[in-house]
Amino acid sequence: MAFTYFFRDWHTLDLAAKYVVPYAAGRSNIRVWDAGCAAGQEPYTLAIAFAEIMGQYSFRNLHIEATDIDGSNLFGEIIEKGEYPEVELQRIPEQLFKKYFHPGSTPGVCRIDKAIQKRLHFQKHDLLSMAPVGEEFSLIVCKNVLLHFQMEERIAVIKMFHKTLAPGGFFATEQTQKMPDELLLLFEQITADAQLFKKIG
Repeated sequence: MAFTYFFRDWHTLDLAAKYVVPYAAGRSNIRVWDAGCAAGQEPYTLAIAFAEIMGQYSFRNLHIEATDIDGSNLFGEIIEKGEYPEVELQRIPEQLFKKYFHPGSTPGVCRIDKAIQKRLHFQKHDLLSMAPVGEEFSLIVCKNVLLHFQMEERIAVIKMFHKTLAPGGFFATEQTQKMPDELLLLFEQITADAQLFKKIG
């Protein structure tokens, strides 16, 4: 979905990173899937959340698969370039903005730090194909997408996420999207103030 912005629901993304980092400690490949990434604002925000917690060396082990159905066919190019209008970055805390954004190729545009940019890989993907983009993910984030699906589609997609997560992996979704009752045996909600879940089974 195209509507999002940097640092949207930072609380949930920051919490997710704080749970995943100790869970995945020692792994040489920490896999994260951001499904419905739009033009990269959310997965880049997520990468910053991880960067703030992880050391420089271990951060290199983070791999974020950023996917979207991308009807515009523009998202991949935007994410690869890593440049965004400065007016779209005003919600970012000043300290983090100065740390992770630099002047872009034209006035009024900022480029995300290369170390952050290298952690993302974009591919076009339709969630309703029910085909995952990988396996053994430590974290799957899917926000601002599931509300556009019919209930049976939501359930099927979340079941696919469950199968795709590594044992004990985490799933984060939109704050307004409650876990369907049919799936309560598959996930444990681990915090009361965010839709952040841990895989059961």
